Amino acid sequence: MMKAIQITHSQELSVIDVPVPEAPGEGEVLLKLQYVGFCGSDLNTFLGRNTMALDPVIPGHEIGAVIEAVGPGVPESLKPGQVVSCNPYTSCGKCSSCRNRRPNACRHNETLGVQRNGAMQEYITLPWEKVIPAGKLTPKLCALVEPMSVGFHAVNRAQVADTDVVMVIGCGMVGMGAIVRSALRGATVIAADIDDEKLSLSREMGAAYVVNTRTEDVHRRLQEITGGFGPDVVIEAVGSVPTYQMAIDEVAFTGRVACIGYAKGEVPLQTKFFVQKELDIRGSRNALPEDFLSVIRYLEKGTAPVEKLITRVVRPDEALETMRWWSANPGRVFRILVDFS
Repeated sequence: MMKAIQITHSQELSVIDVPVPEAPGEGEVLLKLQYVGFCGSDLNTFLGRNTMALDPVIPGHEIGAVIEAVGPGVPESLKPGQVVSCNPYTSCGKCSSCRNRRPNACRHNETLGVQRNGAMQEYITLPWEKVIPAGKLTPKLCALVEPMSVGFHAVNRAQVADTDVVMVIGCGMVGMGAIVRSALRGATVIAADIDDEKLSLSREMGAAYVVNTRTEDVHRRLQEITGGFGPDVVIEAVGSVPTYQMAIDEVAFTGRVACIGYAKGEVPLQTKFFVQKELDIRGSRNALPEDFLSVIRYLEKGTAPVEKLITRVVRPDEALETMRWWSANPGRVFRILVDFS
C-alpha cells in the first residue's frame, strides 16, 4: 500500500492507504511523485464549491516526478530516473475541439485531481503521451509548470504582440504565467491585483506597471498609463463578477479579452461594449503541450524568482492544517507544494 491525500466536499482531508500501481502496461509510464502542487480548484473542492470534482477525490495535477519504470511501446526518450512534468488533461480525439487540434478544450476532458483521481499519492501510472521531460528542472520546479502554462496559453489565445499593452487581472500563479509570457513577447504589461505583495512580485516577473484594484481608481490609472486608449488586451485570471466587468469596461476599442477564471455566479455585462468596441472575447482553457515546453524553457533560464512563488512545502500529514490555513488566508498564497519525495 502507499499514501495518498483525499479530499471530500465538506472540508475534510485525510491521508489514506491505496494500492501501489502495478507494473506499467503497454504505452504506460510509472511515476514516483516528488512534489505536487495544491491548486485553487483543490481549495474550492475542500470548501465544497467545486461542482466538477469527484467526491471524494485524490487531488493533484501540478506534478514534479521521476520516472520509476516504463512499459512496452514507450519511446526510448523516456527513461527511468528522468525528471518529468505531466499534462494532466484527457482528450477524446472525436469532439469538435479535438478535431480542430485544440485538445486542451476537449468537450469530455477529465483533469487529474478533478474529474478523476489525481497525483497526490506516492506513485501514479500515466500514458506516455502525457509525460513531459523537464530538461534541467528539479522536480520541485516541475510542479510550477502546469499552472504557469495555463497563463502562457491565454497569451497565445489573445495573440499578444510587442506593440500591445496587456492588463493581467489577478497575480496568482496563472496570472504570473500570463505576465511572464506577455513580457517575453515584448508587450507592455500592467498587473492588477488587490494584494501589494503579489503586485511587487509581478514587477520581478515582467510587469511594467501595477494597479491595486482595491485602493486605486482603476479607470483613471489605466487611462494615464495608456494615453487614454485603455489596454489592447485584458487577461482575466480571477473569475469574479467585478473582474469580468472590469475587463470589458477597461479594454480598448477593438481590443481582445482572454477569459481564464471561472466566475462562481452570473456576470451582468454591458453587452453594448461588445459591439461598440468590436471586441474579441476569447475563452482560454488549460494548456497545449507547446505551452508546457515554453514554461520549461523559461524556468530553465534561472531568471524567475521561484523561491518567492512557492509559499509553503508541506508533508502529506500537514495537508489538512495547511488547507485550513489557506482557506483563512487565500490572498497570501502563490503555490503550496506537497512533498512526497
